[in-house]
Amino acid sequence: MRIVIVFNHPYDGSYCNAILQSVIAGAEKAKHEIDLIHLDQDGFNPVMTASDLKAFRDRIPVDSQVIEYKKRLDNADRLVFIFPIWWELMPAMTKGFIDKVIFPGVAYDHSESGYSMLPLFKNIKGVTVITTMNTPSLVYRFLFGNAVKKAIMTGTFWKTGYKNRKWISLNVVKFASDKKRKKWLLDIEKRFEKLK
Repeated sequence: MRIVIVFNHPYDGSYCNAILQSVIAGAEKAKHEIDLIHLDQDGFNPVMTASDLKAFRDRIPVDSQVIEYKKRLDNADRLVFIFPIWWELMPAMTKGFIDKVIFPGVAYDHSESGYSMLPLFKNIKGVTVITTMNTPSLVYRFLFGNAVKKAIMTGTFWKTGYKNRKWISLNVVKFASDKKRKKWLLDIEKRFEKLK
């Protein structure tokens, strides 16, 4: 299986980076192929420019990084996102990736009726999103409305027709014990080791 990981965190010493290493370790044990898109190291520009918006209308991307990412996603069997939640949402680079790559004519097409969308990355059998935050789960869900679930899991990938969506939310990370953090990492590694 070819797993494309879209990673967004600027600090190498972050817990998100430890999660990335656990995902890679588990996937490699299962002999999966990893293709890492590291948005920060790539210097990805998340801003939708006027030419990007015209490209959106015309359904032909013009950003050279988006064109490269599309080629890599065309060959993906599974898509994994790893990022922190800052102020209840994803960082700008992750949002920009979704804006510029989950794009008509690239990641999805509209049905003939115009009332639904059809996925265009035909090999992708599932999408996994792994996030970290310092907000307690119940507070995030009920006070802040589960913003990432609504925006990414439902508003992006359900809407565009991708199946087998899974969100792994690690909460109150800053205050978690070392033991708990290590258990989370081990659980993630085992999850990707068993991925078929």
